[in-house]
Amino acid sequence: MPKMKTKASAKKRFKLTGSGKIKRKHAFKSHILTKKTTKQKRNLTQSGLVAKVDEASIKKQLCI
Repeated sequence: MPKMKTKASAKKRFKLTGSGKIKRKHAFKSHILTKKTTKQKRNLTQSGLVAKVDEASIKKQLCI
């Protein structure tokens, strides 16, 4: 049987933490930043965690 391939899109977007959770970045921080407040842009800079519901499908895409 051939090797499992990871999804390149998932590989670029997600990282695994030491405790096994999946880290992600926030959306809406790439362009059209003039109408967003400084507070909103600052909070979008921080990384977040993937919801429990989505973890299984992302781990499958990452072949974990």
